[in-house]
Amino acid sequence: MASAQESALEGARARGLTIAAAESLTGGLVSAALTSVPGASDVFVGGIVAYALEAKGDVLGVPRDLLAACGPVSEEVAVAMAEGARRLFGSDLAVATTGAAGPEPHGGRPPGTFCVGIASPFGSLARTEVVPGDRHEVRTRATDRAILALCEVIDSAGEAGTSVG
Repeated sequence: MASAQESALEGARARGLTIAAAESLTGGLVSAALTSVPGASDVFVGGIVAYALEAKGDVLGVPRDLLAACGPVSEEVAVAMAEGARRLFGSDLAVATTGAAGPEPHGGRPPGTFCVGIASPFGSLARTEVVPGDRHEVRTRATDRAILALCEVIDSAGEAGTSVG
């Protein structure tokens, strides 16, 4: 059985789509998971770790008023990060992660909270989860969920008239 990252890459390849990533909470784990698959370079075009608020704004173009209004750990910011990665890399799809890995709260959200955002020509998708565990467990779970959300959007791209979100 194919891993989620293999499924995401195969699905994108079959549909002629490219993928980029913008990561905060996961610190490059999503990009590393995708690029661990041989042949990923024909689909995955790049990723960026935008950990600081300034990087989210200055590099990815996340509006500062959005960061102030919603906080860095929000679905709105996750989608804006993904949109920024699409622009930055010229990709069809982008996945983004942001969250509070712990042990302290971040952006007014409790430890274990993470948001995944996907930007695509078919629409956007955003999810928030709160999971138990230490930093490693939270970041690993967020990575897995981000790749599964990417698979969901890619799969929906093959269905005529389908939008996500």
